[in-house]
Amino acid sequence: MYLVAAVIPPGGLFRAREYRDVGLYGDYAQALLDGRVPYRDFFVEYPPGGFAVFTPPALLPDDAYRQTFKVLMALLGVTLLVVTALILVRLGASSGRLYATLAALAFAPLALGPVSLNTYDAWPALLVAGAVCALLYGRPTFGFALLALAVTAKLYPLALLPLFCLAARPRLARPLAAFGAVIAAVFLPFAVLGSEGLWDSLDAQSGRALQLESLGGALVAAADRLGLYDATVVGGSTAALSRDLSGALPDALAVGSSLLQVAAILLVAWVFVRGPANGERLVVASAATLAGFLAFSRFISPQYLVWLLPLVPIAGLAAAAVLGAAMLAGRLWFFHYRDVFALDEIVWLVVVRDVLLVALYGLLLWRTTTPSSSSTFVHSLLSSSRASGTAAVEGEERRSR
Repeated sequence: MYLVAAVIPPGGLFRAREYRDVGLYGDYAQALLDGRVPYRDFFVEYPPGGFAVFTPPALLPDDAYRQTFKVLMALLGVTLLVVTALILVRLGASSGRLYATLAALAFAPLALGPVSLNTYDAWPALLVAGAVCALLYGRPTFGFALLALAVTAKLYPLALLPLFCLAARPRLARPLAAFGAVIAAVFLPFAVLGSEGLWDSLDAQSGRALQLESLGGALVAAADRLGLYDATVVGGSTAALSRDLSGALPDALAVGSSLLQVAAILLVAWVFVRGPANGERLVVASAATLAGFLAFSRFISPQYLVWLLPLVPIAGLAAAAVLGAAMLAGRLWFFHYRDVFALDEIVWLVVVRDVLLVALYGLLLWRTTTPSSSSTFVHSLLSSSRASGTAAVEGEERRSR
């Protein structure tokens, strides 16, 4: 089902066209293979962990890069399905829930459209899912290492670190050491060889102004359509490519968005720590954290919704439906970006998508506060004998009300 769904969209598996940044990934990888040092000899928009998936397709002839990259992303998608199944099995999910969730994930490429295989966001999404899975199976050190590897690919998984620390407490020394070791192992060589360029890359990502597709940008665009504000769309304020909004109001909204983003992450952690530490709540809280990070970010792109897979569909049918609607809204304007940048009527779809993401965060936050109503095995997290290097899962109990 997944492979069929991956073929159908424009730019899909074995389809000739490419979209988004596949060509840019190939340029980066080829420069690396030619002996040029990333960040020192050429600017790279992404963190160094991205080269783990940029580079392998470049080992083949140049004209094979596009298709090979998409095949690689499809293989990561298949692996994501396997990890999702492992999570659901650990949660004691029923057969119906297991297959329904996997089917929803299998059809995700239809809702995502070209961005499904033409960006590398499936790579950090898979690593995040693996990190959550490792925690559920009582392997906190491995889970923190996977989370760190995800951070080296894209920075957004760092938002999960407070929640992971709460789930793994009180014995955090080894997991945090593993997290730091992986970060250092990936970043340090590039920092030594090209520290200024690496800093420029990170600054380009974090220093962006209010981008048009963000929640704040969508609200400014809506005000422009209603004649309440005269919005101005400009080129990106940093070396990272984007279309931003200029002016005092967008600048203020950019600051407000960042504050809301931090508050959303910390609120989920606070709600999680006040309730029972079981596997179901960890998955839902992880999904809520990522949804809050994305909903209030000052920069959003359609492929970023891949970050929410597979944790949001695992969190329930309602959450999966809201995420699916947000994906479809993003796909509807994907081929009409000129109209979006011109602030034509199509910007209302951007508003709808961003409001759906806020609603998704609210739904998942509420789900974090309430116990699961489904009949599942509930597992105590990381409770037990870590002296032997393993964490036993205690208190398995069938709930049937």
